[in-house]
Amino acid sequence: MIDPAMRLRPPVYWENILFLLLTHLAGLFSFVYLIFIQFSIWTLGLGLLWMALCMLSTTGGYHRLFAHRSYRSATIVRLFYLLFGAASFQSSALRWASDHRAHHAHTDEAEDPYNIKRGFWWAHLGWLFYRSPPSDYRNARDLQADPLIRFQDRFYLFLAIAVGMALPAAIGTLWGDPLGALLLAGFGRLLVQYHATFSINSVAHTVGRRPYSLSTSARDSFVAALATLGEGYHNFHHRFPSDYRNGIRFHQFDPTKWCVWLLSRIHLTWDLKRAPAESILKARQSVDSET
Repeated sequence: MIDPAMRLRPPVYWENILFLLLTHLAGLFSFVYLIFIQFSIWTLGLGLLWMALCMLSTTGGYHRLFAHRSYRSATIVRLFYLLFGAASFQSSALRWASDHRAHHAHTDEAEDPYNIKRGFWWAHLGWLFYRSPPSDYRNARDLQADPLIRFQDRFYLFLAIAVGMALPAAIGTLWGDPLGALLLAGFGRLLVQYHATFSINSVAHTVGRRPYSLSTSARDSFVAALATLGEGYHNFHHRFPSDYRNGIRFHQFDPTKWCVWLLSRIHLTWDLKRAPAESILKARQSVDSET
């Protein structure tokens, strides 16, 4: 049963609905353009590259660095995350991290912005159709102290358009396909990235195993991990949110973890946090004893 209080809806966010609708239409058309109008391997490669850069900035930057402080990084890395994170059109790092911290603090409760108990589609996309109350960012004071994060928050929309749309279109002029580059690396990439990211809020709270904790709906989903550069091991993440890893076993697909670790080899990231092995073992044993 859904708590009656959860049925209350805040004001409809018509601007966001229109933006998401146009993004989806343009994203779908980008694939029609690539296949039937002007195919270019360079445009396809740019689209894949932009998707990888933007997704890494969301997973490694917005999520693991800013929201959870699971490691520290050099200024150049933070700047990269903030630029391509803006290009992901998922709000500023400050707002994104604040919402995500609220999700962890109130998982499956009314205060959870994308509460799965309000339904699969609410968690996946529906919560974006309604205005959130203004935030004072009291759960993100540490981020407000960072001048780079404040700058990105202030100029978020300009940076999103510049890096997410204008820059790939400009690069596409090098091989005579700026429109294709804008469509595929801008809108097509964004369409795929959106639903990959949204799947963590929906799929990874619905389908999969819970080997580390039964206290929340978060689940480990290999499929979601494939779609999100490793974010799908969500039951582990909710149990140990400050760990810079999501997939802790050698065979688990977590490119974000590998990138953060590789950057640490050249001293661009450091203080990589890991949950103690004995705590992980105890968590698994506790779940085994309850099932």
